[in-house]
Amino acid sequence: MKTALIVVDVQNDYFPGGRMPVEGSVEAAQQTRLVLAYFRKSGLPLAHIQHISDYPGARFLIPDTPGVEINEAVAPQPGETVFRKRYPNSFRDTPLPGFLRDSGVRRLIICGMMTHMCIDATVRAAFDLGFKCVVLGDACATRALTYRNVEIPAAHVHGAFLAALSPIFATVTDVATFLSDESTTG
Repeated sequence: MKTALIVVDVQNDYFPGGRMPVEGSVEAAQQTRLVLAYFRKSGLPLAHIQHISDYPGARFLIPDTPGVEINEAVAPQPGETVFRKRYPNSFRDTPLPGFLRDSGVRRLIICGMMTHMCIDATVRAAFDLGFKCVVLGDACATRALTYRNVEIPAAHVHGAFLAALSPIFATVTDVATFLSDESTTG
């Protein structure tokens, strides 16, 4: 089954010093870098997704700011595909579905930021479009949330959303296991 990597929103605003830092962004980017190296070496399709917040009142990922740029740890190489999006779902109003269809892809490896928002929306949309999804949990990051005046730690948000995706919408694993499995079956 042809596989593609989708790297979602690994952008500077999510890192320390950015406008919306998320917990574990540096570590997630390092794990993503390992997966990118595997896909690049294998010649498999990959796409970088870049969120652009171009609406009035946006607080982060704003056009023409350093925060909107894809972080250098996972920066696209010349010739790699970058799709820009305006919504959490990476498929909505982007060329991503056509790119995957034209490439004959049926299985997606998904990682990036933020687990509770764009990763969740992208995985669920991919599932609805018939893709088999694998989420690399340690190559994703998120932030703490508040509900009814109770702060929910980022680790709990991350775990809850990954648990909700598995096993119906995606297989959730870690980078080391994925790379090990691919080396024996790929």
